[in-house]
Formats: sequence, C-alpha cells, structure tokens
Amino acid sequence: MNYGLAGQNGQAQHEAFCTFLPFASEVRNKKIWLAIIGCSCYILSASIVRRCSAVPASSKLTQGQAHVQSPLVRCPSIAEPIGFTTLHIQHAFTFRNRIRHGGLLMTTSATATAPQNFWASIWEAIQGSHQDFTTGNLNRAILLLAIPMVLEMVLESLFAVVDVFWVGRLGADAVATVGLTESLLTLVFAVAMGLSLSTTAMVARRIGEKDSEGAAVAAVQAVALGIVISLLMGVPCLFFAPRLLRAMGASPQILAVGGNYARVMLGTSGVILLLFLNNAIFRGAGDAAIAMRLLWVSNIINLILDPCLIFGLGPFPKLGVTGAAVSTLTGRSIGVGYQICRLLQGTERIRILRSQIRLNFAILLRLMRISLTGIMQFAIAHTSWIALVRIVSTFGAAALAGYTIGIRIIIFVILPSWGLSNAAATLVGQNLGARQPERAASSVWRTGFYNMLFLGGVGVFFIFFAEPMARLFTHDPVVVPLAASCLRILSYGNIGYAYGMVMLQAFNGAGDTVTPTLVNLFGFWFLEIPLAYGLAIWGRMHSDGVYFSIVVAEAAIALAGVLLFRRGRWKLQRI
Repeated sequence: MNYGLAGQNGQAQHEAFCTFLPFASEVRNKKIWLAIIGCSCYILSASIVRRCSAVPASSKLTQGQAHVQSPLVRCPSIAEPIGFTTLHIQHAFTFRNRIRHGGLLMTTSATATAPQNFWASIWEAIQGSHQDFTTGNLNRAILLLAIPMVLEMVLESLFAVVDVFWVGRLGADAVATVGLTESLLTLVFAVAMGLSLSTTAMVARRIGEKDSEGAAVAAVQAVALGIVISLLMGVPCLFFAPRLLRAMGASPQILAVGGNYARVMLGTSGVILLLFLNNAIFRGAGDAAIAMRLLWVSNIINLILDPCLIFGLGPFPKLGVTGAAVSTLTGRSIGVGYQICRLLQGTERIRILRSQIRLNFAILLRLMRISLTGIMQFAIAHTSWIALVRIVSTFGAAALAGYTIGIRIIIFVILPSWGLSNAAATLVGQNLGARQPERAASSVWRTGFYNMLFLGGVGVFFIFFAEPMARLFTHDPVVVPLAASCLRILSYGNIGYAYGMVMLQAFNGAGDTVTPTLVNLFGFWFLEIPLAYGLAIWGRMHSDGVYFSIVVAEAAIALAGVLLFRRGRWKLQRI
C-alpha cells in the first residue's frame, strides 16, 4: 500500500518510528526507560540461561525405523529446552543417509506429544520454534513465523525513537539533523530490502528442498554482495555526508551541529544493510526468532550508550548528537557480529561452514538479477509517494500535516500485517522447495484471510474514531479534520490492501520479483498518480481526491495480485 514509503516492510518501519519523532522529546519519565532496560535485560538473560541449560535429548535409531525422543513442548520455565536440538537434526540426517544408501524405505510421522494451545504457540514463537514449516498445521505455522517477524520490525523501529528521545534535549537543530539523515537513509533501506527479498526467497527454497548446504552457499553469496554494496555506498558518504545534508536543505547551524552525525550514520550505512540481509537469511530459514532476539541485544546496547555518549555520563566523552550515531552504530555492529557468529555456529536449519565461504558466481548473478527488480519495487513506491506529497502540498501546510499524521498512524498500527505477509513469503519459498505448491497456495490464501480480518477490524475502528485518533497527535483545529478525513478515507481500502500486500509478498517469496514490480508500476504510476491529480485538481476534491486515488489504486493492485496469483505461474518459478 502506498502509505508513505509503503509497499514493503522496511520502509514502513521507517515511517512508523517517524510518527513519534515530534513527541518523543517531550517524554521525561526516566522510570519508563529504566523499566524498558530492565525488562530487556531480563528477557536477554533468560534467553541465555535457556540456551546454556538446554540438554540434548536422547535419540534411538534402528534400521528401517526412526524414533526421536524430544522433550515435550511446554513452557513451565523459561530455561527449559523446547523442541528439537541440533543433535536431533544431525541424527535424523545421518539416519536418512543410512536408509538411502541401504535401499530401504522409511516413513516418518510426527505426532504431538502434548496439545498445542494458542498461548503455548505464542510462547514457542518468541522462544524460537523448531517446527518443519512444510508439514503440520498451517495456522500454527503462520503464527510461529508472524509473531517474531512483527516484533523484529517493532524493535528495529526503536533505534530512531530512542535516538530522538535523547537528541530532543539538544535542541531543534539536533532533531532536524536526525530527520534529514533518516530521509537519506531511506535509499539504504530500499537497497537493503531489495537484497533481502531475493535472499529470503533463495534460502527458503533451499531449506524447503532440505538442501541445507545450498542454503548456506546462497547465504554466503548474499553476504558477499551486501559487503560490496556497503562499501560502494558507505565510503563516498564518509567524505560527502555534509554536502548531502546541504543538498537536503540543511542550514549552516544544522551542518555545524550534525555534520559528523550524518557522516557516521551514512558512512557506516552498510551495517544497516548487513543487519537486514542477515535477518533475511534467518527468516528464509524459518529462524525468525533469532532475528528478533539479536535486535533485543542491539537495542539494549543502544538504550544504555545513547545518554552516556550524548551527555558524557561517567567515563564516556560528551559527543552531543554524534553520540547518538555512535551508540546506534555500536548496537547494530554488535548485532551484525552476533548474526555472523550464529551463522557460523549454526542453527537447527542453517549453518555456514568454512569450506562454503567462497564465491559462486552463478548464484551471485541470480541474486543480483532478482534483487534489482526487488529494489525497483521500493523505488516505484517511493517516487509515487513523493508525487502524492507534492499534490497534497499544493493545498497548504495544514493539508500536508493532516496527510502526514493520517498516513503514519495507519502505518504504525498495521505493523502486524507486515509480519503476516512476510510469513506468507517464507511459507511459499519453503513449500515450493518441498514440492508442495498447493500447500504454498493454501498458506497464502489463509494468511490473506487473516490479514483481511485484522485490517478490516482496524479500518472499522478508524472509520468511527478517526477524529479522536487525530487529536492524539495534534490539537490544531484546522489540521484535525483534515487528518481525520485522511484516516477515514484510507481505511475504506484496508480489506483490499490486506490481500494485495500478502499476494505481492507471496510472489517475492517464490522468487518472482518481476510480477509485483510490474503491478506496482501500473498501480502506482499509471493509475494512482494521474487519478490523484485528476480528482484533486480537476475534480476539486483537494486532498480528499488524493486519498480516494490511493483506495482505488490499492483495490486495483489487490485485484491484479489475486488474479495473477490464481494463474499459478509462480509455482513454476526457479531460483
């Protein structure tokens, strides 16, 4: 959906945390932040205790039959092991090879040792599930994948919220520096998410094929490509970051205060790219909880270092707004280091061996081809958003403020939908790899239905309570009705958007990034922008005409996505 930088989850996160930029600096209750840090430390330490106390379950293997004894999936204690351990997986693959070479036929069946209720599944999703997503209950698979993916996006959005909370105490120039730099970083997010699409699709396909070595090789190529692109983007920014700020309209005062902040954030933007890219590897493998947990680690570090480096607390130097960049860089860098360690150490689904750390140009070229069209998806959505903002701006600052408030409220509230659509992409990739295209299709239709229920409910709420929601963000008597109108009109298209976003992500999960790019091109550039101009200017509907054009375009995109998905050509996509 073209809500701001919509159409993809990374850009939605950027818009979501921007919702709170004007208000974060007003918060002064340190007890809230102490509580957040305390809870985060508890969850992190509990996760470490669980990992350290996990006891491998015994396994019994005999010729012609396999019986794996695993602990019950229950959660009386956070430190108890849940699901299969790495030893289970190793024994299972060893026995599979023995059966294959012995010419015997083995039939495996998985029976649940304990009933899985809703809350137990939620707890398992947070702790990290060991379920094979190509078998078993689809509803549970969607839940296990969606929850950590939603939390991952929320945690990523916390970086800028925390930064602005502290930077807001340094004055308007410091806050403006953060805002301008984040606007430039949207280009980095576009590249990062484009690479992530192809990486998730390729890794998920190999995991579904039970080709863990192929998944590891694909992951290595993705990381290598990410490092090269990081250097190409970051090195020039180290030298030209202040000039880029000036090109964005920064005043001399902003340049004096925030030149080094922009240099650090833009020059080391490759860390952001690698963080997204490595998380895409884990998501494709089905280890979404790992991506979520490493962002806990990164955010805890950022929470602690931000005030220390900004204000010079204790032995730390007083760096001002630059301290926010250094603390964010430190937290993200440690997160990337943790990702690399986990990939080398191995999870139940993917492990990179030293012998696999080499370039495979055939796979590398395939990744680049798919990534280019993935990046185009972001470029199309971003440029169409710029065009809509330009049309709205012709009706004055109040109309633009109402548009901004309405858009950002919706984007923040619909973050769970991004998790659902990403879960659909992973399920499509893995089930196509397992040669179960019908199960892949069922997962998409079912996810789209759940997304429709969620966004439909959100839409009904906003239709009836649009004005009270707008008043939470502004009390300007001119802006409030304009923001409420934006929120109410856009909510009419939520049901269509629910299906559209899932369908397009399903194509991406199958490795077909061309189809959603073309759908976005026709939906946003050839329909939405001309219709917005026609309704707003010629039809004299003003900003409301822009909002109705978004609803019409999203309905058309959803319809096109459903029809193209039903044709089934994505089932034949090779990656």
